[in-house]
Parts: sequence; structure tokens; C-alpha cells
Amino acid sequence: MFARALAQLTRRPLTLLGLCIVILFLFVAVFGPAIAPYRYDTIIRGAARQPPSAEHLFGTDRLGRDVFSRVVWGARDIIFLPAVTTALSVIFGTCIGLLIGYYGGWLDEIVSRALDSLLAIPALVLALVMLGTIGPSPFGIIVVIVMLYTPIVARVVRSATLNIRSQGFVEAARLRGESTLYILFQEILPGVLPALTVEAALRFSYAIFLTASLGFLGLGVQPPSPDWGRMVNEARDSVSQTPWALWAPAGAIAILIIGVNLLSDGLRRIFRYEGQVE
Repeated sequence: MFARALAQLTRRPLTLLGLCIVILFLFVAVFGPAIAPYRYDTIIRGAARQPPSAEHLFGTDRLGRDVFSRVVWGARDIIFLPAVTTALSVIFGTCIGLLIGYYGGWLDEIVSRALDSLLAIPALVLALVMLGTIGPSPFGIIVVIVMLYTPIVARVVRSATLNIRSQGFVEAARLRGESTLYILFQEILPGVLPALTVEAALRFSYAIFLTASLGFLGLGVQPPSPDWGRMVNEARDSVSQTPWALWAPAGAIAILIIGVNLLSDGLRRIFRYEGQVE
């Protein structure tokens, strides 16, 4: 199924565009220090507020720092942190969703109500409260986003598990005396993967936006590391003099999120098509 899905991926222009954007940003995040002409904290003497040019592709900010270099260096945090939080959310949410979806009953009721209580609180409000308590740090961001997105992933996996657990191949595994772990991860999980893949892509997109929002509010990655959200916040006071210092990180955030959303939408359409074919 995934081989056919990959073939479908290359036939959809918008989905392929989204994939190319994501791959490009991943490349920048991995090889950023080798690409950037300057370090993110290098202040170039006599080059403050320079407009975009061949020497400074995105211009310089009010302190004389190369904006292109700061955007390139900042790609690592804006991608790494959401990627880690998305992976952890998917792992925890999958385990919880499989368990409550498979067993049902009182376990499903108790855990589902606990997850609903977390979902009832607006994500940004809960993030501000928690980071205000534990302090802004990469670890704090990871903890906050995992707590926010694990319940959402768990609900998606639970819903898919409820549809699969009564299938004949699951009953056959029970009759063979297979263990619960085998049934969950060998019989049920493969049927959950299409919905889980799409949800993971969506969570990654939202995690990028939330990480940038926290950076804008001063609760993200702290100086001297360049954070795209904080770069936007720092540049807004001098936007009339150096608009490029604001639009470069803001545009990078927008393009990355658009790319991830195009990819996730394409995956959703592809898996829906594959399900109809099968």
C-alpha cells in the first residue's frame, strides 16, 4: 500500500510541492551552519539596516546581523523541537489509543474523559500557564506540546481501533492465543497507520506554529539561539526601517507550514484513495 501511496504522491503536483518544501527545510536544518555565511550572533561592523543584496540575501537587522544566516541557523530549532514533540505525541497517543480502543469499557471511559479535560483548555493558554510554571526552555516546550497533542492523537487512534478490533483477522488472532501486545501492534496498528500518518503530519504543522508563537511571546528557545518567532517580535518595532528583518522569518514560518499542510492533505487524499481501491 505504501509503495502505491508513494507513486500517487509523485503524481499530485501540490503534494509533491509540499514534499519538496519539507525536504528543503530539513536540508537547511541539517546543513544550516555550513550554508550560512555568518554565525547567527555575528554583528557586522557598519552593516546595520542594510537592505537585501547579493552580499546579504535577506538584508541585515538593526544590530547589523545577517538575517539570512539567522533564518538558516534558526531552522534547526523550529524543525527539531516540533519533530521531537510530534514523534513523542504520536508514540504516547498511539499506545493510549490502542489500549482504550481495544479494551473499551470502564478503562475507555476514564481515560477518554481525562483526555477530554485536557482538550477543553485552549492550547496556547495551557502552554503559557505551564511554561510560566516550569520556565521557558526547549525541554519545557517539548513537555507542553506533548501534553497538548497526545490526547488528540490518542482519540484518532482510538477511533480507528474501534473500527478494526471486531474484524475477522483480529478475532482469529485471539483464537490462536496471541498476546495482547501482538494483536495491538501486529494486527491492529497496520490498519491504523494511514490515519496516524496524516494526523502526525498535521500535528507537526501545528507544533511548528505553536513553537513559533511561543518564541514570539518570549517563551520559546532563549537567546542567543535564533528563534524565528522571537526574530519576528524583535523586528516589529523597526519594521518601517528594516521590513525584511520581519518578513524573512515570518515568510519562512508560513512557507514551512504551507508545505507541511500540502503534504498532509495529499497524504489524506492518497490514503483515502488507497482505502477505496482495496
